[in-house]
Amino acid sequence: MQPVVHLAVGYLCYAAYTRWSLGRQPADVPALVAVFAAGLADLIDKPLHAAGVVPVGRTIGHSLLFAIPLVLFVWLVASRRDRPILGVAFAIGYLSHIATDVPWHLISGDFDELGFLLWPITDMPAYTGVKPLGTVTGVEVTTLWLEAVILVAGIVLWWVDGRPGVGAIRRALGAR
Repeated sequence: MQPVVHLAVGYLCYAAYTRWSLGRQPADVPALVAVFAAGLADLIDKPLHAAGVVPVGRTIGHSLLFAIPLVLFVWLVASRRDRPILGVAFAIGYLSHIATDVPWHLISGDFDELGFLLWPITDMPAYTGVKPLGTVTGVEVTTLWLEAVILVAGIVLWWVDGRPGVGAIRRALGAR
């Protein structure tokens, strides 16, 4: 999945959680935490791969061996600071990233590319990229098509929700 789409998925998942569990739209800071966490695995792995530290762009940050302890640690710290919602937002965002990197490999049958889930115990071959999903009226449909729909849905919901997070960023920057 493209990195920006992970941000939309993180927001969509957190927005769904707040509506179903809390009965409201996402608040500024937790929404920012969820979106940040949704992109964090790529923020960890892509630069490490570009620098030649790891063999592919899905290793440390995408591994459940790293993700689960990180999510538990953040949740524990947030809970001890009486901000458990931030721990929940982080968990939803981060785990949504890992979860949404899985389906394309299952659909395409590239099961070996799921090695990132337990890296470094399992091998992680080079990512083969965009996956074909089929042909519709002579046009090849790929995972990018579905990702575009997800991205648009995330942006639309965020806009409808009043663009949560923008106010907190403006306040932090001292803007009005």
